[in-house]
Amino acid sequence: MTRDEWKIEPKVAVYTPPRLSSPSVFTWVILVGFAAFFIQGFLSADISMARLTQGVGNLGSFFAQAWPPDTSRLMPIARAMLETVNMALVGVTFGVILSIPFALLCSVNTAPNLIVRWIARMIVATLRTIPDLIWALIFVVAVGLGPLAGILAIIMDTIGFCARFFSERFEEIAKGPSEALSATGAGKLSVIFGAIIPEALASLTATSLFGVEKAIRSAVVLGLVGAGGIGVELSTSMRMFRYDQALTIILVILVVVIAFEQVSSAIRKRVI
Repeated sequence: MTRDEWKIEPKVAVYTPPRLSSPSVFTWVILVGFAAFFIQGFLSADISMARLTQGVGNLGSFFAQAWPPDTSRLMPIARAMLETVNMALVGVTFGVILSIPFALLCSVNTAPNLIVRWIARMIVATLRTIPDLIWALIFVVAVGLGPLAGILAIIMDTIGFCARFFSERFEEIAKGPSEALSATGAGKLSVIFGAIIPEALASLTATSLFGVEKAIRSAVVLGLVGAGGIGVELSTSMRMFRYDQALTIILVILVVVIAFEQVSSAIRKRVI
């Protein structure tokens, strides 16, 4: 073999990326539909420079009247905020507890059969689809004004939120521990409480903490429709044009929400 033949380098295959294929008919329908709804929404909003300029001026007037914040009613505002936090914690606690059986009925590996799973998923989807504000209005009619209506609304909203993520986590867990327990003769409930729930516990805790954060923000809004809490104080201050008191309430809400988010984040870092 000659020296030149030793110098021959092997050919390297060159990868050429595929050319962009033309969108399918379905993709075109989605794009055209999105564009149509976007244009319709933009036009129906009646956006104009005159309105935006007027809005900036009105916003400046609001902050001019709201500053400095009025702290003369700080204690009643603090009690109302405490009521909001209590409402959120009670609602989320019951909601998370009720979410677990719903999630087990929604999961492929824990549901008794297809019909039960379909019914459970439809119930959870319905609870998740109806906004918490609508639930609050319904329960205000059912049980009257006050925190109870807000707690019931948060329970419904939490079940719709947590049950979905719980069920997805149950379906994603490793099959090894469940199969090992089943091989020893353990029943369905023993497998669920001995392998599936412990395996998913960290994820369930993280999702529940997100539920608490979501519930505190929701509880503020629920008070605007008479479901108790700080929302009642905020609605009253805005209707009476006491913007200085309204700003105090907004600042209290901001501090509490940020504090809970920081605590929730610290707990999640420890459990995940």
